[in-house]
Amino acid sequence: MNKKTNINKYYRLPILDGIELLNANSCTLDFPFHAHETLNISLILKNTFNTKLIDRFLKAPVGTICITNANEIHATPCDNYIGNSFFTFYVSLDVIKKINNGQVLFFKDNIIYNQKIFGELYFLSLNFKKSNIQFEKRLKSVLTSLISEYSSHKEINNVTKHHFQSFVSNTPINTFSLSKTASQFGMSKYKFIRLFKQETGLTPNNFILLKKIEKSKEMLKNGNSIFDVAIDCGFYDNSHFYKNFKRFIGVNPLEFQNAVLIV
Repeated sequence: MNKKTNINKYYRLPILDGIELLNANSCTLDFPFHAHETLNISLILKNTFNTKLIDRFLKAPVGTICITNANEIHATPCDNYIGNSFFTFYVSLDVIKKINNGQVLFFKDNIIYNQKIFGELYFLSLNFKKSNIQFEKRLKSVLTSLISEYSSHKEINNVTKHHFQSFVSNTPINTFSLSKTASQFGMSKYKFIRLFKQETGLTPNNFILLKKIEKSKEMLKNGNSIFDVAIDCGFYDNSHFYKNFKRFIGVNPLEFQNAVLIV
């Protein structure tokens, strides 16, 4: 009997700025390099969890917490045979800043072993649908502990300018041309790709694809039809949209929309 894989469920709760949750069960998907605007807190439940960052490769054993900072470029290759099981809390930066007295923070250690914090987060991951457990209060409390024990103040560097990223960000996603953009900087597309990746950690095409995915998430949250979202975000058809959306989010657009529209 073949074991079922990719039994992933996505949720959005009407608290903490609409916190989002991903329950990944036996996930065999390879999440490519991408980033989130949220702080991601993943509980590792089955099999060692692998994370690729720009400058290192990390392994998070079962029972640990894997942190991905907001806007941190990362990829997650899962076990392609039996899969990985993990539960991720996507917490908005506004919520984190409120908990941290308005300060921006950063986790230098992406992998954390703390049985008490893990246990409380695991309990919340199993019981978030129950109305009698004071989910919001308990989550704020455990986030406060996590932040106070493991985070650092993040220095904001106002000197660094991301010229290529800024230029591409201001280009309409449906009209982006790699060759045309490179020529506007007076260089070959291969040199532009190399310099863009040095600056952002992503290739220009992957950067644009991520913009499309983020735009599609907002449109789905607003109740737009999947067909309209696919076309407006520059995907060839529904099949192309479904495939790429699931690569980055872990569930397909319909499953995502059904989860977020419940709020």
